[in-house]
Amino acid sequence: MAEPVISATGATPPSDFSTTERRPARWTLMAISFIFLAIFLLLPLALVFMEAFKKGTGYYFTSLGEPDTLSAIRLTLLVAAISVPLNLVFGVTMAWCIAKYEFKGKAFLTTLVDLPFSVSPVISGLLFVLLFGAQSALGPWLKAHGIEILFAVPGIVLATVFITFPFVARELIPLMEEQGNRDEEAAISLGANGWQTFWHVTLPNVKWGLLYGVLLCNARAMGEFGAVAVVSGHIRGQTNTMPLHIEILYNDYNATGAFAVASLLAGLALVTLALKSLLEMRYSAEIAAIRGH
Repeated sequence: MAEPVISATGATPPSDFSTTERRPARWTLMAISFIFLAIFLLLPLALVFMEAFKKGTGYYFTSLGEPDTLSAIRLTLLVAAISVPLNLVFGVTMAWCIAKYEFKGKAFLTTLVDLPFSVSPVISGLLFVLLFGAQSALGPWLKAHGIEILFAVPGIVLATVFITFPFVARELIPLMEEQGNRDEEAAISLGANGWQTFWHVTLPNVKWGLLYGVLLCNARAMGEFGAVAVVSGHIRGQTNTMPLHIEILYNDYNATGAFAVASLLAGLALVTLALKSLLEMRYSAEIAAIRGH
């Protein structure tokens, strides 16, 4: 019988579990996974597009061309165009701070990054109402100076930024921590300043993680409902984003129109997933080399 292979450290390398596990168990687990995804993901997604085109392509495009729908689409794109770049800057800054430096309160700061994941979006929206509402400490001052936060675009942007800011940071923090500071220290020892080190060393090493975070952040920014619903005021043609407009159409018994707008958001999710998969396939070797560096 062949002797087990011993590594240089004296430990026996782990075996490939996929080759040692019994075939019935593997097929059972795979079947459960595919059935679960088909029922809870693929089937609802297919139903969205079926309902959207239920009355034909003409009615579909007519629904998307309504003034209120176009306004919701424009507002959604505007909010995403503002919040995603802000979270990109914040995410890179936060990841750099946590991964590259040691300081008191680092663990607490890392925990705060996950706060939007643990707090209900509705509660997040209520926090902005307490901060900028008419009965808040800032409310009278904002009103006296003609500054509109709630029930206007600034409030929607603030709520969206709060909900989506962990995505970029959470993608970059473990990646930067795994890579360590060796490359940056080498660049500085060769005479590079901090800005040059960031652009020519750190950023190329995390560019794929950064891109993944931006894709996820953009998808969530366009699909956010709870926090935006609280601060928007549901003003038709002005403060309704696409998710809010879908609810209004459905409550008005215009189910086909609601599913037509919903299909745009579903299409966004599919495009995001496709881009992520294409990047992984195209640059899989480079991504693995960077992560294993």
